[in-house]
Amino acid sequence: MQGLVTVFGGSGFVGGQVVRALAKAGHRVRVAVRQPNLAYRMRMLGDVGQIEVVQANVRNPASIARALDGAEACVNLVGVLWESGRQKFQSIHVMAAQNVAQAAAKAGVKHLVHMSALGANAESESKYFRTKAEGEAAVRAAFPGATIVRPSLVFGVDDKFFNRFAQIAALSPVMPLVGGDSRVQPVFVADVAAVIAKAAASPAAVGVTYELGGPTVYTMREIMQLILTETGRARPLAPLPWPVASLIGALGDMVAGILPPPLTSDQVEMLKVDNVAEHGLPGLAEAGVVGTSVEAVVPTYLYRYRKGGQYAETPAGAF
Repeated sequence: MQGLVTVFGGSGFVGGQVVRALAKAGHRVRVAVRQPNLAYRMRMLGDVGQIEVVQANVRNPASIARALDGAEACVNLVGVLWESGRQKFQSIHVMAAQNVAQAAAKAGVKHLVHMSALGANAESESKYFRTKAEGEAAVRAAFPGATIVRPSLVFGVDDKFFNRFAQIAALSPVMPLVGGDSRVQPVFVADVAAVIAKAAASPAAVGVTYELGGPTVYTMREIMQLILTETGRARPLAPLPWPVASLIGALGDMVAGILPPPLTSDQVEMLKVDNVAEHGLPGLAEAGVVGTSVEAVVPTYLYRYRKGGQYAETPAGAF
């Protein structure tokens, strides 16, 4: 069995796939999470004794150091999609990322893989994208050889995008459309995990920044239509002007601390720009991973939003 890899944020949507990929590659894995009692299933992703779950808070340097004890590699997946309570973009994307990178350097970790986001830009109007860029800079300053991974919209069975809009399609008489002409390049969660698992043990990945997008670029309008087709819902698309979208986003900000918001004001800013891997940086192919299409995966979980669920007939025109 290969060396120990500590994964911060390993119990999340991407984290579970990363832990699985690392275990499959033969690594010992330490999953560092705030609430270990909620991550007990992580141990079942590998062989007996291969995966352990420990408590760690990325805002607490002492707990980070304990989680890194004896680790040869480290993966930081911690991030938030919206702000609530103490979970702020600045504290999680920048300060926590810096804490992990500094602790990894001090512990003599050989490989650090940091997950950022496609669209990370210090000049962005989106606070999410700005802090992702600031986090990258902080990581590079503390650990120059870190591997940065920037995925586009990540999809998979438990994603918060396709599932969310499929649910809206099932409940609403219309499908709201924000930023209809904005382009996205959805990337399969298992493909992202494969890149990260490879990078955690590859000398060739040291200091490299990967931009990960799937094999197809879509407009947001095409994505919404795809969801409607796959769920068998005949809903008219209702394009929302930016001022209206911003108002809905502001309302989403108000409920974000109570329940998952359908949209936040910061996400409205994110939707104003394309989210496509077109900056000439290495991607899935350079990492040795063949991209998986949306059409190959989305039908395996959006069927549950059809009338009749798994027993419904496949809608005409669906994949």
